[in-house]
Amino acid sequence: MVSKATLDFLIQLRNNNNREWFADNKKEFQKLEKDFKASAQELVTELSKSDSIDKIQMFRIYRDVRFSKDKSPYKTNFGVALGRTKPMLRGGYYLHIEPGGSFVGGGFWEPNAEDLNRIRKEFEMDDTEIRKIISDKNFVKIFGTLQGDELKTAPKGFDKEHPAIDLIRKKQYLISRKFTDKEVMDKNFKEEVLNTFLAMRPFFDYMSEVLGTNLNGESIY
Repeated sequence: MVSKATLDFLIQLRNNNNREWFADNKKEFQKLEKDFKASAQELVTELSKSDSIDKIQMFRIYRDVRFSKDKSPYKTNFGVALGRTKPMLRGGYYLHIEPGGSFVGGGFWEPNAEDLNRIRKEFEMDDTEIRKIISDKNFVKIFGTLQGDELKTAPKGFDKEHPAIDLIRKKQYLISRKFTDKEVMDKNFKEEVLNTFLAMRPFFDYMSEVLGTNLNGESIY
């Protein structure tokens, strides 16, 4: 799924992050990008056998440097995000290929204010089910812990001493699994990516149920 040539190119780009070098090597980039897009489509085809994907976002190599101190014009990774069919299915999958920093991730990156409040209210009322999911042996083995930016204290309207405050104060709900360069180039990497995506499903399905109901458990759709 990912060739040595892809990682080598990204390493060279990291060491020569300028427009002149990129222009000289653009044909090679376009070939590698095409290969990555084809691999991403294969992932979607396989994943669609057990899930519904309605959005594929290939991230551009060009960086937005308008508000950044780092003016390097190019990203040094390939990335693709796969969105589940809303509003019934929530959560998104992400594949990031970068020498020394590849990972598979997923979750809720920037939930809107309404969704975030609904999630927090659910955890305030009952955190039993989410605790069960994130403490599952297979979940911990693959993803470790639930990640994401969080507030330093309780959000407005919530008790800072609440037993679920560690979950309530989060602004994001993310999970990820890192891969070494050797693992990325392995012939079984695509299967490992798919298995990692599938391991996210209990988390996604629970969160979809939360966001698809009110606090009484009644569907809002």
